[in-house]
Amino acid sequence: MADSPDKILNPEPKPDDRVDNTLRPKKLSDMIGQEQVKENLSILIEAARKRSEPLDHVLFYGPPGLGKTTLAHILTNEMGVNIKITSGPAIERAGDLASILTNLRAGDVLFIDEIHRLGRIVEEVLYPAMEDFALDIVIGKGPSARSIRLKLPHFTVVGATTRLALLTAPLRARFGAVYRLDFYSLDAMQAIVVRAVGMLDVPCEDGGIEAVAQRARGTPRVALRLLRRVRDYAQVRADGVVTRAVAQDALDLLQVDELGLDDVDRRVLKTIIEKYNGGPVGLKTIAASISEESDTLMDVVEPYLLQLGFLDRTQQGRVATKSAYEHLDLEYNEETQPKLL
Repeated sequence: MADSPDKILNPEPKPDDRVDNTLRPKKLSDMIGQEQVKENLSILIEAARKRSEPLDHVLFYGPPGLGKTTLAHILTNEMGVNIKITSGPAIERAGDLASILTNLRAGDVLFIDEIHRLGRIVEEVLYPAMEDFALDIVIGKGPSARSIRLKLPHFTVVGATTRLALLTAPLRARFGAVYRLDFYSLDAMQAIVVRAVGMLDVPCEDGGIEAVAQRARGTPRVALRLLRRVRDYAQVRADGVVTRAVAQDALDLLQVDELGLDDVDRRVLKTIIEKYNGGPVGLKTIAASISEESDTLMDVVEPYLLQLGFLDRTQQGRVATKSAYEHLDLEYNEETQPKLL
């Protein structure tokens, strides 16, 4: 399926998510969920303020759509500084990074999304910039080449990645604070939807809010996207008010079930169960069987299935659990299931 990256439950940002910027919390106190991360960040911010120093370098990691970019903006607002936004793939040459660094002012935040995709040569330039606040530039070529070190103002790098394991050890070691963002609880998701309903001025009953929150996969970006689609359905097929029944009808039409699984999620589970007797089976084999990209399955589908306990990841491959059989109304025969050591 070539269109899977555009599916409704894909937590990666889309062009029509631009309204999300207005819904983003501006302060740490406005953010819902991620309580432990927020508490740690409040201490980090307060300590930096008392010392009148820039923040230490911060790294956020976890599945997409959970608020890594939002937290980078919140840190900037809390510290009262400017932010420069870029991404790993956008910085192709060392010169690109050098031009960004030389335009930073003291205390500024440099936010690098998908930081694990930085090139190795670019990383070598970033190391001394993060550690010594210096930029090493080589002038000339051959025997006449010489190195010049430029001093940089003290700034903060905020990195975000969905693949912490792909981050090189030297780069990871240069971040003084590393935080993992996890999926949100149902209570937090309902609070996020309530806040969005108020800001978007959507007529919505409590049942409609709960239905959207339940099927949003614990991901705020997905919840806001589903809310907009449910709002559209209510305006076209109902009287404009999002009730529980209207929300359920809209989400059923989008093939999103009560746990937030869509057609691709169910196909993955059914492939493991029906074609490979419940597993174990490799991710690339699953991807080939349903004509999907393995990266899409790893980043979008697998994290939530693991969170629900529908999937086990083992050294031999992926295994569907008893809960997955029950959710799909398929018979689970314990005797025929593989015994993993």
